[in-house]
Amino acid sequence: MTSVTVRIDSSLRDRLNALKTHPQESYNEVIGRLVDIAVDEEPLNDEAIRDLERSLEDLRARRVYTLDEVMAELKGE
Repeated sequence: MTSVTVRIDSSLRDRLNALKTHPQESYNEVIGRLVDIAVDEEPLNDEAIRDLERSLEDLRARRVYTLDEVMAELKGE
């Protein structure tokens, strides 16, 4: 494994330390976990994007129901 030196502020170092799952965890491991969280392995496909856009249109047009309204409808009230 190749290693490099990276300069970071002491405040960022403290934040990285706070993210360690155990005291001996390396910064390499902490940063690796953060990168895994940040990188989306399954980006949205066109269909999912269209569904989200339709949902946003429904929200803007106030075509929405509260959970209580849905439950009442299901119970036949």
